[in-house]
Amino acid sequence: MTAMFERISATAPLPAHLRGGVVAIGNFDGVHRGHQAVLERAHAEAERRGVPALVLTFVPHPRKVFRPDMPLFVLTPPPMKARLLSHLGFAALVEQPFTREFASLSAEAFVTGVLERNLGISHAVTGFDFHFGKDRQGGPAYLMAAGERHGFGVTLVDAFRDESAEVVSSSRIRTLLCEGNVAEAAGLLGYRFTVEAEVIGGQQLGRTLGFPTANMRLSPEATLKEGIYAVRFRRADGSLHDGVASFGRRPTVDDNGAPLLETFVFDFSGDLYGEICAVSFFGYLRSEVKFDGLDALVAQMKRDEAEAKALLAGVRPLSGLDAAIAF
Repeated sequence: MTAMFERISATAPLPAHLRGGVVAIGNFDGVHRGHQAVLERAHAEAERRGVPALVLTFVPHPRKVFRPDMPLFVLTPPPMKARLLSHLGFAALVEQPFTREFASLSAEAFVTGVLERNLGISHAVTGFDFHFGKDRQGGPAYLMAAGERHGFGVTLVDAFRDESAEVVSSSRIRTLLCEGNVAEAAGLLGYRFTVEAEVIGGQQLGRTLGFPTANMRLSPEATLKEGIYAVRFRRADGSLHDGVASFGRRPTVDDNGAPLLETFVFDFSGDLYGEICAVSFFGYLRSEVKFDGLDALVAQMKRDEAEAKALLAGVRPLSGLDAAIAF
């Protein structure tokens, strides 16, 4: 992890020590293996030049601005994206506020205002299909020509394909998570899908049953399949615990209908309220079931605990990033 990773708004002046860097440009929602191909090229170019490696991304996701009526399951909200990028060795994440006004800028205004004046870049790295500026005026050819005019280099990275020769994309990963297929999603991400949130108070029913849970409210747009999962739970202090988690919506007790993630953390007793914790998903165990009484529920919870422990006992890191996040 970069020792002094910085998360910066593009509306603020870029610190002098970060100017002249190599910048990877894109939304990078999920920071999946396809994104990592772009990011690795940027990081390698920065090392070759002896300059900082930066990431320029857009907040909120442009689709939220252009299609506000269409819910979007954001895989990596800005804090999570920043954590992943810091583990990948970048010096900073620069977040460009994405508004209708920003979207109306010409391609040349983006180059001169953001890349040249705000960031002072020496090199840009992006995917082969990156477009920018009003009505997507700017494309790969435009960016390369602009680099020649403004004195920075440009590297374009081809689409990354998985072992089945399919392009790895955020939409594919969202579909897999919607189906509960967290194992295949991890194969495309290159790490176990992970969420971060504050631990909040609950009804404490689990505590009375011998299964106290750490409750976290996720975005209402999160379309992870409801059910029971084998997970790893990381506290704010970095300590890691295996666990089993239930994810679902409880409209009768939840005033805003947001999905609730309830994690029974193995080998832990203590107060987690108010901590920002992370949950990494390793396997989908079963769908939610309505039981005939608490005895049947407790018996099933014990089976879930045993199955989760067995699954987690055999897991290995998928990558260095996975090792940093979930091991």
